[in-house]
Amino acid sequence: MVASGPEGADAQSMRPSRPVPHTVEELARLTGARVRAASSGLVGAVTGVVLNSREVQPGDLYAALPGAQVHGARFAADAAAAGAVAVLTDPAGERLLDEAGVSLPVLVSEQPRSWVGPVAAAVYDSHPGEEAGQELFAVTGTNGKTTTTYFTTAILRALGHTTGLIGTIEILAGDTPIPSRLTTPEAPHVHSLLALMRERGITATAMEVSSHALEFHRVDGVHYGVAGFTNLTQDHLDLHGSMEEYFEAKAQLFTRQRTSRAVVVLSDEDPWSGAMARRAREELGDANVTTVALRGSEDAERGQDAAQWTLRSLTRRGIGSAFVLRHRDGRELRVHTGLPGDFNVANAALAVLMVLDSGVELETLQRALDEHDPLTASVPGRMELVGTRPTSLVDFAHNPDALVRALRSVDPEDGRVIVVFGATGQRDTGKRPVMGRVAAEEADVVIVTDDDPHAEDPAPIREQVAAGAREAVAAGARATDVLVIAPRATAIRTAVRMARAEDSVIVAGRGHETVQDVAGVDVPLDDRVELREALAQLHAHTEESK
Repeated sequence: MVASGPEGADAQSMRPSRPVPHTVEELARLTGARVRAASSGLVGAVTGVVLNSREVQPGDLYAALPGAQVHGARFAADAAAAGAVAVLTDPAGERLLDEAGVSLPVLVSEQPRSWVGPVAAAVYDSHPGEEAGQELFAVTGTNGKTTTTYFTTAILRALGHTTGLIGTIEILAGDTPIPSRLTTPEAPHVHSLLALMRERGITATAMEVSSHALEFHRVDGVHYGVAGFTNLTQDHLDLHGSMEEYFEAKAQLFTRQRTSRAVVVLSDEDPWSGAMARRAREELGDANVTTVALRGSEDAERGQDAAQWTLRSLTRRGIGSAFVLRHRDGRELRVHTGLPGDFNVANAALAVLMVLDSGVELETLQRALDEHDPLTASVPGRMELVGTRPTSLVDFAHNPDALVRALRSVDPEDGRVIVVFGATGQRDTGKRPVMGRVAAEEADVVIVTDDDPHAEDPAPIREQVAAGAREAVAAGARATDVLVIAPRATAIRTAVRMARAEDSVIVAGRGHETVQDVAGVDVPLDDRVELREALAQLHAHTEESK
C-alpha cells in the first residue's frame, strides 16, 4: 500500500457521524482539478476521504497517490469494489485507472497530495478553529513535542476544557484512545478526528506536527490558534538531506496559512531557535510571536535580547523543578513540573506560554497551575520512572541531543549513570557514532544494543554506535566501560545487574513502543516491562541474600 495508518474498525472509529456530502463537481471547483466523468454514468455523493484502499467505505473518495514503490492507483479497483464513488489522482494515476478499467469519476491534479487535506476538511466539515468552538494547539521541533502536548492538554483540563490529543503515543478523541502509528496521522484522519472531537464536545486539542507531516501535507487545511517550537537538532536527515532543509520543513508551520500565533523557545545551545523566531516574525508579524529564553542570567538576556520571557529562579523540587517565567514588562508566572531534566523545564515553559497566548488571563492561568499542578503528570516513555534503587527510567531519546539531555537530567552525586540504547536501522546513519560519543561523554557505563533495525543487519549498526563511544573513551571521555549486548532485553537485564542502589539506569531510544521491527517482523518488546522485571529479579535476589 502507499499509505499506512489505522485500518478497519480503528479507521471507522476516527470518523464523524455527520459528514457533509459533496459532489465531484463541487470538489473539482475546490481543487481546480480536471474531472474525468464516470463511464457508467452513475455518480454518488462523496461522504468520506481515504488514502488507503483497505479503509474504503461506501461513499468515499479514494486518493490514489504516487508512492515510493507503487502508485496508489493500482489499488483503485479494490477501492471501487469496496464502495468508493470517486478517485483523486495525478495524470500517471489516470492512465493506470484506464488500464485497469476503473469506471469511477476521477479528479485529476498535478499535485493531488496537496488537495487531500482541503478536500477532507470540506467533506468532514472539520473547520478547526476557535470559531468552531475548538481551540487548536500545534507543537513542532526535534525533541519535546510529545511531552509539550501532554503538558498543554493537562493545563487546558485544569482550566476546564474537554481536551483532545493527537500524537506519537496515542490519539485521544474524547474519552476514546485510538493507537497512533504516525506522529501526525494522514490528512483524512486529521480532519475526521477534528470533526469527531467537535461532535464529542471537545473544546481544545493539542497536536504534534512533525516535519514529515508538513512535507507530506498531512496537516494541510488545518489552522492552529497557537503553534509552538521546541528545538532543532540532528534527526531525519535521511529525509531532509541537510539541517537547512530540515529547518525549512519545520518553518512551514509558522505561516499565516497554518497558525495565528507562535511561541518559540530560544536557547544559546540551539542556533536554529533564533532563526525560527525571526522567520515566524517575518511571516506572522512581531505582535503574534512570543519568545522565551531558557536561561535567566544577564549574559543570556543579552544573547537573547528579543525574548519577551526569561527563565528565573530555577530550583529542584524532588526529581522535578520549580521556576519562574518573567516577562520583560514585569509580569511573572510560577511554574512547577514533576518531570526531571532541564529539557522538561523548557517543555513546561513552552506549554504554559502557548496556553497564555491563546487568550487566557495570566491570573486565571496562575490559579490553574497552583491549584491543579498540571505539569506533574507522567508521560508514557518520556523520562518515565520505572523503579528506584537504582533509579531506573525509560526515555524516547533517539538522537544525540535528546540523549545528552536525558543523561544530564539524572546524574547522581554518589552513583554511576548506566545507559542502554541503540540506533534505528534505515535512518540517518551519520548520527550513530555521534550518539555513541555523547553517551560515553555523559555516562559511566555505555551498553550498546539494538533499537529497531528494520531491514538492516543490526550487528553493523551496533558497531557503528560503539565505535563512536570507544573513540570518545580513548580521547578521555567519562565512560569506563563500553559494552555491546544483544538482544535488547538481555542488555537491559545486564544493566540492572551491574547497577548499585545509588546508580541510575536509563534505557533510551524506544520509550513507549511495545514492538521492535526486526527484518519486517514485529517482535514484542516493551522497555518498561523488561526494566520492571529486571528490577524485580534484582530486588528478590537482594532480599534472598540478606
